[in-house]
Amino acid sequence: MLKKISALFPLWAIIFSIICYLQPSLVVDLKGWIIPLLILIMFCMGITLKVEDFKRVLKKPKIIALAVSLQFLIMPLAAFIVSKSFNLSTELLVGMVLIGAVSGGTASNVIAYLAKADVALSITMTIVSTLLSILITPYLTLIFVGQTVPVPAFNMLLSILKIVFVPVVIGIVLNHFFHKFIEKRHDFFAFLSIIAIVFIIGIIIGINQSKISSLALSLMLAIMFHNIIGLTLGYYITKFMGYDKKSCKTVAIEVGMQNSGLAVVLAMKYFTPLSALPGAIFSIWHNISGSIIAGYWAKKE
Repeated sequence: MLKKISALFPLWAIIFSIICYLQPSLVVDLKGWIIPLLILIMFCMGITLKVEDFKRVLKKPKIIALAVSLQFLIMPLAAFIVSKSFNLSTELLVGMVLIGAVSGGTASNVIAYLAKADVALSITMTIVSTLLSILITPYLTLIFVGQTVPVPAFNMLLSILKIVFVPVVIGIVLNHFFHKFIEKRHDFFAFLSIIAIVFIIGIIIGINQSKISSLALSLMLAIMFHNIIGLTLGYYITKFMGYDKKSCKTVAIEVGMQNSGLAVVLAMKYFTPLSALPGAIFSIWHNISGSIIAGYWAKKE
């Protein structure tokens, strides 16, 4: 039952977003929940991981290095170019760059499974990019938007350390000592993550309700282009490098799907509520596009 509910994540996100748009008073006072909810998501990711998962890096270092390099090179640059092309405001530009500068999202692992890609490789890529994001994300943001707005890179680094690294490590430690108990409840932790991200999206939609109608079309198109660029280049660059189709699909999904929840939190904490809006919309869109492309790839197998 929980698996079926979790699989319909984009639908729940859309429904709850519509509710929050129509009745923003339901969520505007819940702004303080955003960081704890993301910490919960990162904890749920950590608690499903084992120390052995990290050993896979040693078995396939080249493709993992390729995926992570493409993610941190393509996505922030694409976000910057797309934002300028669509003439987005400085606040939205910051939000778009944050999406590009963060790590891969845990939803990519689910999409990799649905697409019949390499799930173990996807999980490893997400872990590696998540850990590297602690250092890389603040400074990528500084490079791309630091001349437009002040970017507190060091403070962002500390925040990511607390929000991402600490809960993931606590989760891994608990899984190590209580593995048998936790293994039976993986679906529950995935379900918790989905509830948390749906609430984060809804809160951001509610906070920005008055501005959404005037921004929706250009922002939505920018987000779609950004995501499609990541998926397309991730696939074809990996193919050009000589990897098999399964690896190409895995890298494409990992590059195109971002940890939009972290982008939302950093935008709220260090910039403006409007800067968090791209992350909220991206979170819905990349799950829809990911599900569509996964269905297409799965049928071609």
